[in-house]
Amino acid sequence: MTHVHPPDGAAAVVHGEILAEERVDALLEAVPARDRETRPDALARAERQRRRWATQVVVADELARRACTERGLEPSAQAAPHVLAVDEADVADLGSIVAVVLAYSPAARTLLAQLADEQDLPEAAVRDYYDRNRDRFLTQDALRRGVDPFGGAAPADFLPYADVREGIAHGLRQAAGRRAFFAWLDRARAGVVYAVGHEHPGDPSHPDHEHRH
Repeated sequence: MTHVHPPDGAAAVVHGEILAEERVDALLEAVPARDRETRPDALARAERQRRRWATQVVVADELARRACTERGLEPSAQAAPHVLAVDEADVADLGSIVAVVLAYSPAARTLLAQLADEQDLPEAAVRDYYDRNRDRFLTQDALRRGVDPFGGAAPADFLPYADVREGIAHGLRQAAGRRAFFAWLDRARAGVVYAVGHEHPGDPSHPDHEHRH
């Protein structure tokens, strides 16, 4: 990853435009530090990494804003930096940076929703999911009786496909939208150059690096 020394007060250059360091500072103020270290050297390292982490979130927000503008999308207004509660399941599925980006950035959420809507979902894929995951569609009565969905279950032990199809399609479309969002973010971040001290937390070029998402 290439490093430059942008003008004072800049955290990164995003496709040729300066990203102000004050935006990173605002996010750091909105998200209190966790697991405070007691040793001075460990605390200093943790704070340096927290700044790098916050830079990634702010850069992704900026990229999402630009993508929304290009697509003619209008995210909801966000008057001040704010991070909603981040579900642990989202962290596990998305990684901590992307999970916080989606909690923090209306533009990122708007873009994700658009990408999900754009996903082509063949009917065969929905039906295939239903057929391959029979254990997820047992009726309450079948669950109480301990029916084995893969052996000995009767057709009446399963929820009808027509009743669950929309839920399956929604879940599959959301998953495909997330994959598209990851792919978009990887491409968009390729054009970002970070100031020293604002690199990715996992960038091996700095001594504090750690591989976390």
